[in-house]
Amino acid sequence: MADRYLGSGTIERDERPLTGPVPAHLPPRLTITLWDFSWYTQAGPGQPYEDIDTAVADAASLGYNAIRICAAPLLLFGGLGLDDLAGALEIEGLGASPGGGFYGQRTRWYDTPGGYTIDVRARLRELFEAAARHGIVVILASWEYQQSPAFAASPRWFEAIDAVPLEQRYRLLARAWDRMIEWLTAEGHRARIALVELHNEVDFSILPALEDGGADEVRWLRERHPDLLVTASYGKPPHLDMHSLPDGLGAAQFHVYSYGVLDALQQRIDIRSEGSEGFPNAELRALLRDDAPPVDAYGRAADWKFRATVITDQMVYGYDWVDPQKWDAWLVEHYPPYEHVMLREIASRTIAIARWARWQQVPAIVGEGWVGYTPLHGDFEEGGIGRALAEHGVRTALAHGVWGVVLCSNAAPHHPMWQLREWQAALNAEILAADAR
Repeated sequence: MADRYLGSGTIERDERPLTGPVPAHLPPRLTITLWDFSWYTQAGPGQPYEDIDTAVADAASLGYNAIRICAAPLLLFGGLGLDDLAGALEIEGLGASPGGGFYGQRTRWYDTPGGYTIDVRARLRELFEAAARHGIVVILASWEYQQSPAFAASPRWFEAIDAVPLEQRYRLLARAWDRMIEWLTAEGHRARIALVELHNEVDFSILPALEDGGADEVRWLRERHPDLLVTASYGKPPHLDMHSLPDGLGAAQFHVYSYGVLDALQQRIDIRSEGSEGFPNAELRALLRDDAPPVDAYGRAADWKFRATVITDQMVYGYDWVDPQKWDAWLVEHYPPYEHVMLREIASRTIAIARWARWQQVPAIVGEGWVGYTPLHGDFEEGGIGRALAEHGVRTALAHGVWGVVLCSNAAPHHPMWQLREWQAALNAEILAADAR
């Protein structure tokens, strides 16, 4: 029987080649570990980033060739009168809690005990020097209008950037990046810059929409540094309306989270809201540790710290005091009806990003993903279900020409997932072996 012709849509195209050109001095694929701001907020004695060279060497030993960080450009090069603070930044985290310990102690990213002072510029130099020694490139971003200043003991950093009128913030970022790039160039590290992001997750930060001036500043910075990739990232790009993204981005660095069953649990226990009457509700109380204090007794971090972050006091209390085994048990029990849609959502969002990038002829990067925000000691994403979702995302990205990808947002030294060393090494090897050019 002769093959039937069913139209051009039935002819498969090879989408494995990269969506857009990458500077020749950069790796043909990036396998990224997400260090965010933790590389300077968890750098005290006995903390994951105490010795930056050891941390970089460890990442390289697992097969990573890229580190994505908050480089704090506004603190270091914003011209806001913060040089003294940057040279001796006291790290506090969210602060001590009344019953001992500290706020955020069982959260991810916010589990910062503080208690030390750091020269952030010197730290950045040390990171780039270590990256050069170990063959790592660096993705530079800023979390400053999202959360980084909240970890400082002093509100000066936050108050300085918050005083800048909303419509001037993208310009401030672009000029700070310009000065930082020139400084890194003078230090001999220009070729170590894999990507510059005007800001992390502009859609979830205290910034205007990117089309309201941000895209213009990306273009300005690209013109200033045409040899570098410059962009801005989205936490949730408009996957069903990608053509609405502004032109001028030098890369498609977008994030792919499929909350699915996790979102169902979050809504059930009302953990992401603020000022909910009767918090914690009965559903959340059923998941708390036996030693969980009442909300009023636990208290809350200083008001300015919440203004400097995108999380709420309900999230801090909930994640600090939820029983991770009960949390995971609920997710595992209720996962089956969500499995298909979560797999499909990860694939469809990744493909939408890749298709947009190919249309724009720019490289694509998934700098964060895959499930979402869980308690520090919950292992849903580290377990078999979460790893399967992550592998699905990574392999979909490779199949559609994505240049750089995280194994998982939680695959970094400050997360328990870092102990899954064989899994990370194997998946990194698969990424690096992919036919990219």
